[in-house]
Amino acid sequence: MNLTAEIELKTERLREMLAAQSLGGVLLNTQSNFAWLTGGGSNAVNRSVENGVGTLLVRRDGMRFLLANNIEIDRLMAEQIPGGSCEPLSFDWRAEKSSPEIAADQARALVGNAGEIISDLPLSKSVRPAENLIAPCRYELTIPEIERFHKLGADTNEGVRRAFESIAPGMPEQRIATVVAAELAVSGIETVVVLVGADDRIGAYRHPTPTENVWKKSVLVAVCAKRSGLIASLTRIGIAGPVSAEFSERTEAVKEIQRTICRATEVGREGRELYGLLESKYAELGFADEIGKHHQGGAAGYKTREWVAHPKSSERVVANQAFAWNPSITGTKAEETMIVTAGGFEFITANDVTGIFQY
Repeated sequence: MNLTAEIELKTERLREMLAAQSLGGVLLNTQSNFAWLTGGGSNAVNRSVENGVGTLLVRRDGMRFLLANNIEIDRLMAEQIPGGSCEPLSFDWRAEKSSPEIAADQARALVGNAGEIISDLPLSKSVRPAENLIAPCRYELTIPEIERFHKLGADTNEGVRRAFESIAPGMPEQRIATVVAAELAVSGIETVVVLVGADDRIGAYRHPTPTENVWKKSVLVAVCAKRSGLIASLTRIGIAGPVSAEFSERTEAVKEIQRTICRATEVGREGRELYGLLESKYAELGFADEIGKHHQGGAAGYKTREWVAHPKSSERVVANQAFAWNPSITGTKAEETMIVTAGGFEFITANDVTGIFQY
């Protein structure tokens, strides 16, 4: 499947959704949805916000358009939109500043009376946000996406491994984070999340953002690594000196929980059912209270988590969907990214639940 075929397949999913909901069109402006529909393109300029500088319109008849101001339109069409896959429509940036609804106005003119327009963000008072209808169109990965995801997972795993070869006890968390990000950047990977916790901060915080705290005995590094819109997640731990019996016990337990949930993530299963299995496994291993201290992960893809398993989640696992489970017990954690197929699952970040480096 080439890129054109991939975009056509995704457009067909959107078209079917629009037809089923009696809608006229859908506007995609988030950086994640833009990357998804274009096969890895980017409408990002300011990465501190969710929205991008170009908006894709897909009509119910399958026609695709790129709406952007005159500052961005030529660059986006030349560098981020596969040739011939979208019709460009531009507007003056000054008009956009005076009338923020200009893109929505253009979309309504293109859709006419074919039906209501929905969007992935609140772009206009007259366009209804409905990411809940758009997101399921992303969940089943195409063959090219699976190939890109496997390469991303392998490169992320290798980059973090190289980082652990370069760091050493005595380094502050912030310096460790910089090393990790630099090693991943070598492969064109952006670190959208880099967590580093050393020693007591591992047990104190489930999301240890890097500080000047210096690593002495143990360090936890968790990354969410992005390339071509796809995001792979993993966690690794470094231990200097002897490993304590308590750490070994807890780590073996969290790995067993990881193995259990990975095997249980089968096509058709609901998020709430998977959460229930996690809850039971924590209790069976003597750590019943730990499940409430952090979310356990869930579906992945163009967001760090497309959805998170919880006691009431009704989302179902689909074939060729990515998952990143991250069970944790105070002081330790296991996290890998995998792809679920009709025949089982395969890790893309590692061949097994691993992740301990000894110094």
